[in-house]
Amino acid sequence: MITVVIPTLDAEAGLGATLSALVPAAVEGLVREVVVVDGGSTDRTLKIADACGAELLRAERGRGQQLRAGAEVARQPWLLFLHADTVLAPGWEREVWSFIEKQEKGAPVRAAAFRFALDDSGLAPRFLEIGVALRSGLLRLPYGDQGLLISQSFYRDIGGFAPIPLMEDVDIVRRIGRRRMTILRSEAVTSAARYQRDGYASRVLRNLSCLVMYFCGFSIARITRIYGA
Repeated sequence: MITVVIPTLDAEAGLGATLSALVPAAVEGLVREVVVVDGGSTDRTLKIADACGAELLRAERGRGQQLRAGAEVARQPWLLFLHADTVLAPGWEREVWSFIEKQEKGAPVRAAAFRFALDDSGLAPRFLEIGVALRSGLLRLPYGDQGLLISQSFYRDIGGFAPIPLMEDVDIVRRIGRRRMTILRSEAVTSAARYQRDGYASRVLRNLSCLVMYFCGFSIARITRIYGA
């Protein structure tokens, strides 16, 4: 039913939890294939993926390239793209089953993403979650750390992920279109490590700057330099 595609690069810290959250769906037959697409890890990422029974694929470093490579080898009719530091909350598989069943019974073609949450306590992460909920609800503009569920046929119709190192999530969501994007109730709980490292205000401002630059037509290379600064 679903092929899960996970791009990795030195992702040993979170990959085990990400894969463990898929087990109930695999037992039920919803998740039938997991493809870990690695961009050159030097830690235990590949060992963890192999121990969990995932299919391993190596690709050029860059999230867009890796996601695209994973989709090309996927054998199931549905795709779930998931970051390696994102853990789907318990029960997510029931909502996804319902979404897919409606699609296969003739509902208008749509893709879906999960609600954003952070694995951190305090006011800053809660405010950020509220901001993301507003962006997702009003603009239907989820980021990659909210996952992306899409049928193979719909994915191919819109051209799939662009082979770019950054903003690949915004690019594909724009091509999906806000009227064809559903935000599910289930949470995708993402690591707060980068916010803790850089500071919430600094990281949010940097992300917002990159988004504005993208919509203003700046080159991906220039945006990447700002994002990684």
